[in-house]
Amino acid sequence: MGLFSPAQVVGYIALALGITAFLQKSDDRLKFFNATQGLVYALHFVLLGNLPASASSLISSLRSFLALRYRSWLLGAAIVIVNVGMGAAFARNTAGWLPVIGSSIATVAIFTMRGVPFRAVLLSSTLLWLANNIISGSIGGTLLELANATINISTMIRMVRSARAQSRRPDETQLARL
Repeated sequence: MGLFSPAQVVGYIALALGITAFLQKSDDRLKFFNATQGLVYALHFVLLGNLPASASSLISSLRSFLALRYRSWLLGAAIVIVNVGMGAAFARNTAGWLPVIGSSIATVAIFTMRGVPFRAVLLSSTLLWLANNIISGSIGGTLLELANATINISTMIRMVRSARAQSRRPDETQLARL
């Protein structure tokens, strides 16, 4: 498959959307761009012939759009069940389960977590998707997950530094005592 085959070009579009997602400090904006990227990713994996990854991407996209409005562990559990069911239907080997597991743990994070812990769990999901993309021959997807991991780690560092800086600032009652 060439660098500019239709499947790879769609993967490059997913790459751009994924990078945009993980540059966001806002959890909601991250979820929106991640949902949009998931739709494009689903098409990418259909074109590559990786149906478990395509199904997981489509479910992940729906999950991220729902998570913009709802924070329910029950909804998250239902999505994990659907994702595992699709994995059972499409995965033919261990590699086919990588995106299913990655999407499932990301689902738990999206519906139950916030901030740095949220992004840390997404990082573990990213690493599973990275392995899937290398196995699938997805150039854009591999670059996307490498970039997502790097950007996500960078964003987590910025968030931790920002929280530390805020905790070091004296509040008004501390200033009044001085």
